[in-house]
Amino acid sequence: MSYRRFKRLLGETYLERKCLLLFGTASLLLITGSFWYYAWMTEGLVYDQARMTGRLLVYQALLRLHLDKWGEDLAKLDPNQRELLQQMQQRITGLSRCFPEGLLYKSEIIPASSNDPQHQAVLQEFQANPERRETDLYLETAADSPYNYIFRAALWGDHRCIRCHQQEHVRTLGTLAPHAAPEEGPAFFGVANIAMSTQELDSEIHKNRAILIATAFVTVLLLMSGSYLIVRYVIVKPVKHLKEVSDAISAGQLNVRSEIQTGDEFEDLSHAFNRMIRTLVSMQDQLRRVNADLDRKVDELAQANMALYQSNKLKDDFLATVSHELRTPLNSILGFSEVLLSSEPPLSEKQQRWVKNIQTSGQQLLNLINDVLDLAKMEAGRMEVRVEQFHPSEIVDAMLNMFRPLAEKKNIALTSEIEVGIPPAKQDPSKIQQILWNLLSNAIKFTPEGGRVSVRVETDGAHLILSVSDTGIGIAPEDQGKVFEKFRQVGQALTREQSGTGLGLSIVRELAKLLGGNVGLKSELGRGSTFTVTVPLHWEATSPVPVDSLEPSMLASLAGRYGAPWRPAKETPRPPEETHDD
Repeated sequence: MSYRRFKRLLGETYLERKCLLLFGTASLLLITGSFWYYAWMTEGLVYDQARMTGRLLVYQALLRLHLDKWGEDLAKLDPNQRELLQQMQQRITGLSRCFPEGLLYKSEIIPASSNDPQHQAVLQEFQANPERRETDLYLETAADSPYNYIFRAALWGDHRCIRCHQQEHVRTLGTLAPHAAPEEGPAFFGVANIAMSTQELDSEIHKNRAILIATAFVTVLLLMSGSYLIVRYVIVKPVKHLKEVSDAISAGQLNVRSEIQTGDEFEDLSHAFNRMIRTLVSMQDQLRRVNADLDRKVDELAQANMALYQSNKLKDDFLATVSHELRTPLNSILGFSEVLLSSEPPLSEKQQRWVKNIQTSGQQLLNLINDVLDLAKMEAGRMEVRVEQFHPSEIVDAMLNMFRPLAEKKNIALTSEIEVGIPPAKQDPSKIQQILWNLLSNAIKFTPEGGRVSVRVETDGAHLILSVSDTGIGIAPEDQGKVFEKFRQVGQALTREQSGTGLGLSIVRELAKLLGGNVGLKSELGRGSTFTVTVPLHWEATSPVPVDSLEPSMLASLAGRYGAPWRPAKETPRPPEETHDD
């Protein structure tokens, strides 16, 4: 059976597999460790029993040796020795009952006076280390010998044993008679060598090991089976139910609810899950209503934007048409006024004053029309940039020379400060000149007599920075954001006394944008203002897409989408480009 088929059969999940693996591994390690420790302790007790049996067999061998030697000639023994002989017989009988039934062993007493080379090695081992009293050794079971356990014990006698064995009739009985004197201390008599067979003991140990291992495996198997049932029905089943509910909700079935009745934390989790679903449904309904309101607002804004676009389009067309139509008769009026001033016979002084008033008013109106046309062109994206290489100082000097008579008339100091080493600029010089014209015109216009106007030119490596500063009336902080609006003038007394269209700074801002730069203002009321124009030193063409450059079919589709009426604007002939001296 494959793993997948087994998995489908049991319905196993990743959580089940993980819990079973962790719990089974922990159980196996704990049970294996505890059973191994128990087996190790049990085997130690068994081996201690073998060692204890060896000691008893040594004692029995000594008793038998004394019993056998004394029993050869009982007539030479005194009553005390005979009584001791009877006690030995009783002890031997008692020791025989302590040994396991069928114990296979043999005992040998190696006297200290033995000349056998094998015996000499054993005797030397104990004589070299008097503190060693016994030793044991496990051998591999051989085919010719059933004995695999050797126990040896050193035989030492005190002064009583020495006196007894030095008696004439005892010395003649055995081989353990020492040659030491009683006052010399303990004497080495020899070594008791016990050979036993532990095959039955080893079999019991192996059997015990097998029982322990089988018990461990059965215990682990039962634990894993019980843990599988607990994990599957107590833990995994509620979790799978919550997963099925969440999958159904993800599929859009918002009416599904969790039903877990276990009376524990899973039931609390189920109630919290249901509360979360109800909150989610409520929030979704609110979001749907908000989205519907937003869609309506977007449609209304789109319709308003289309209407504003149409109105702005009509306004631009109207301004362009009216300005173009007005400029032609104005040029005629200015031309005829020049003819009147130079006609013969000459005009009277009053007539000349009237004609000059006509010229002044006409020139102001013509400047207004030109500003409106320039601003309309820039907003429509039809203003062209003619890039040339020039030095900024040349334009600044020319503009200062042009405005110097007007500044001297008001006793205004007109100065310039040009940074040394400014490289040539690659920009539209006419647009730069128009920016300086508007800024200098405003600065001289709004600076009282005896003031000062300065022009500063510098660069930061990539941009050309033009600054025009004056000591005029200044601009209040609340009005500084409005001065760049069209037809806007600051509401000061001196401002109202000066004539103007209110388009100069708007044109400066649009020209700066057209050249890829911006304009900034720093002003303090009553102390003057500083206008700073920053444009790239080398102009790079960009290709914006203005709204009015869209195809009529696209505009019509947008209008139809948002329900706004749209009619193609009447095409107006583009006025010819005229040059005039400002």
